[in-house]
Amino acid sequence: MKRASVLRKQSFMLFALVGVMNTAFGFALFSVLNLAGLPPQASLILAFVVGMMWNFMTHARLVFDTKGFGKLPLYLLSYMMVYIFNALSLEGLLIADLQPIVAQGLLVLPAAVLAFILISRALTDRFPWQSET
Repeated sequence: MKRASVLRKQSFMLFALVGVMNTAFGFALFSVLNLAGLPPQASLILAFVVGMMWNFMTHARLVFDTKGFGKLPLYLLSYMMVYIFNALSLEGLLIADLQPIVAQGLLVLPAAVLAFILISRALTDRFPWQSET
């Protein structure tokens, strides 16, 4: 049981590190597209779509050792669920009169934990607290 706990912690840390890399990739792609002359919203949409595929590949291969694209629909659904959680929570914190950057800063860790749980399930067919069968 103790080994499983250590592996989960290592997986979450690797997930977080890959998340930093994914964020840098998405921001860089958005910046390049915008500097190349695309309007901000067009740059955002294109960076989001390409970024989702990039994120799927890095999470699947580097964190969860998943091959192929069979898990992509569940992965995308997981990401949308995290986005909805983040958007609704952010709106609630803004209504409570928090500044946007502070509000989003408070949501980073809960959103990352939720993403780890949902993406673990999507890519491995089990939640992080479940043992391999």
